[in-house]
Amino acid sequence: MGVKNTKHLPGLGLIAILAILIVNNPYTTVYLDELVNGSHPVNSSQDALYEQITHAAEKYDAAPQDAKIDRVWKAMPGYNGVKVDIKASYKKMKGGVFDARKLVFKQIPPKAHLEDLPPAPIYRAHPDKPMVSFMINVAWGNEYLPKMLTTLKKNNVQATFFLEGRWVKENPDLAKMISADGHEIGNHSYSHPKMETLGDAKTREELLKTNEIIEATTGEKPVWFGPPSGGFRDHTILIANELDMKTVMWTVDTIDWQKPSPETIIDRVMTKVSPGSMILMHPTDSTAKALDQLINQIRDKNLRIGTVTKLMDEEHIIKIDQQIDK
Repeated sequence: MGVKNTKHLPGLGLIAILAILIVNNPYTTVYLDELVNGSHPVNSSQDALYEQITHAAEKYDAAPQDAKIDRVWKAMPGYNGVKVDIKASYKKMKGGVFDARKLVFKQIPPKAHLEDLPPAPIYRAHPDKPMVSFMINVAWGNEYLPKMLTTLKKNNVQATFFLEGRWVKENPDLAKMISADGHEIGNHSYSHPKMETLGDAKTREELLKTNEIIEATTGEKPVWFGPPSGGFRDHTILIANELDMKTVMWTVDTIDWQKPSPETIIDRVMTKVSPGSMILMHPTDSTAKALDQLINQIRDKNLRIGTVTKLMDEEHIIKIDQQIDK
C-alpha cells in the first residue's frame, strides 16, 4: 500500500507549489486586500493616489491641545487635533485624481476642556485657531447701532454684543433687533458699576438682574460676562461662574470711546490682531465707519470672524492647501 501511494507524490507536490505561488502572488494579495478593506489600490495609478493621500496626511495631521491656565492669557480653551482618514479619503477619490478638498478628516478632542479649568478670566482663544471675535459693549450709542448691524449683516458676520441690563430695559426693541440678526448676547452688568469695588451680594444682583432682563427680552440666556471697563476681583469671576457664565476680557482694544478716526481704529486692530483675538468695540460713529473695511482686512489675513462661543469651541479649522499634490 505504501509503495502504491508514492505514485501520487509528484502530483501532490506540484499542486502544493502552485497553491503557494497563487497565495503569495502580489496581485492575489492586492485583490484580497481590496475585498477585505475596499480601499487598497489595485494598479499603478491608484498606487500613486494612495501615496498622495498618505503624503497629505503628514501635512495635515495634528495632535489635540489641552485647555490650560496660561501665565499671561489666563484661561485658554483647548483645540481639537485632526487626522486624515486615509482609507475613507481614498474611497472618496477612487477612480479619480487627488483632490485635497475631498480629504476626509477626523477631529480628535483634547483631554482637558475649558470647563475643566478653575474659574479664571479669558483674554483670548487658542492662538492656533484662525478666527477672531468682535465684542461689542452696549450701554449707549443707539444712533450708531443700526449702521453697525447693517454692515455686519451685509458681510454675514455674527458678533457678541455685551448688553447692559439697564440699557436693555430702556431699549428692548434694539436688543431684540440685535438678537434677531443672529448675534450672541452677553452680560455687561446692570448699571455699569466698578465691579472690582462691589461686595458679593451686589455683584450677584448686578449679574442676575441683567440675565433676567436679557432672557425676558430676547429669549437668550447669557453664557459670557464682560465686566464694565474690564474691572473685576477674584470673587467676580467666581460668582459669574456660579451663574454659569465665564468672564471674558479682550485681546485688542479699539479704544473707540475716545472718538479716534476710523483709520486709527483700523490701524489699532490690524497691527495687533492674530488668531484667537477678541476685539473690543462700542457703538460709536468711528467704529460704524471703520467696520466694513475692518472686516475685509481681517478676512484678507485668512481669519474668520465669529461669536465668542464659536471662537472658544475646540473645532479645528482646516485650511486646504490646493498645492499639496504637487
